[in-house]
Amino acid sequence: MRKHYLDNIRWVTIITVVFFHVFYMFNNEAKAGVVGPICNFRYQDGIQYLLYPWMMILLFLVSGICARYYLENHTVKEFVKARTTKLLVPSTIGLFVFHWVQGYVLMRLSGVFEKIGNQPIGNFLLMALTGTGVLWFIQTLWLFSMVLALIKKFERGKLFALTGKANAYIAIALVIPVYLSSFVLNTPAVVVYRFGIYGVTFLLGYFVFAHEELIEKISRLTIPLIISSAVLGVVYLVLHFGDNYAENPTFNSIPAIAYGWSVCLAMLGGFYKWYNKKTKLTEFMNKRSYGLYIFHYLPLSASAYYISRYTSLPAVLVYILVFICAYTGGFLLNEIFSKIPFFRWALLGIKKEKKPESKPNNN
Repeated sequence: MRKHYLDNIRWVTIITVVFFHVFYMFNNEAKAGVVGPICNFRYQDGIQYLLYPWMMILLFLVSGICARYYLENHTVKEFVKARTTKLLVPSTIGLFVFHWVQGYVLMRLSGVFEKIGNQPIGNFLLMALTGTGVLWFIQTLWLFSMVLALIKKFERGKLFALTGKANAYIAIALVIPVYLSSFVLNTPAVVVYRFGIYGVTFLLGYFVFAHEELIEKISRLTIPLIISSAVLGVVYLVLHFGDNYAENPTFNSIPAIAYGWSVCLAMLGGFYKWYNKKTKLTEFMNKRSYGLYIFHYLPLSASAYYISRYTSLPAVLVYILVFICAYTGGFLLNEIFSKIPFFRWALLGIKKEKKPESKPNNN
């Protein structure tokens, strides 16, 4: 059976990521590849602090759970092939097919062209590389999936059987290995590649949280988890507002990890308890949320750059316009490219569907 609560967590979190990126584009703390502050008021940055510690951790956690369910009905070879098409192709070939445009916008934002001059081939390669942008997530997810495929070759289910005994309090206590993992395998230059914490949460999803019995137990603590998340979020804001939330030592501080893990558990429990269903809205979003994630940052960053550079609109109106461009542009690009055979493969990892063989008419 389809786990609707997982589908709904995923698309809601992706909507949240887009929301985060709009505020990120005009933030006061992280300076690389953004427009920067457009008003003296800065407390809207608090939204980023409240979203950053859990969004991507939750996506990796859910991805690990989904990998378990997929491998229950598919071979490792099928898993590797499917993940390579869905994740690796768009984040490599897609860079040279389309996402170099994103690289162009980000290099404009950062003033790179003024420094490197006119070098057509070199500039294109740099634009393609810079165009990785939000695709770091699917690159990293592909890597973890390949590691999992290797583990699957040797792990025969004993660990999964053992973790089936876990209860909600053990799930809460897993914040300790999550916290420890946040200190390892962090790339120094490109800080989004946090291989330690994301790898651990992906594997926790696969080996621990894929037990639906555990999710049901967590759901009984949903209200206390929501309250603890609110309290921990306030503590985190008080202690770290003004620090760069995307860099060490803020992103792996105890308040950040404790708050982020609490929100992840509250989301798992809450969606299982209250939103484990399929509606027209969820069906619409489930089909398009991946494309929204892939495409949203180009219309977002381009509109932010040109509106802030060539107009003098009030900050509130700028935020609203960029919100509209991010969501509508992301959906529109997805609708366009998902219907063009080569581009749907190169940018979205969607293979051409085989037509069923026609049976001979014996009448």
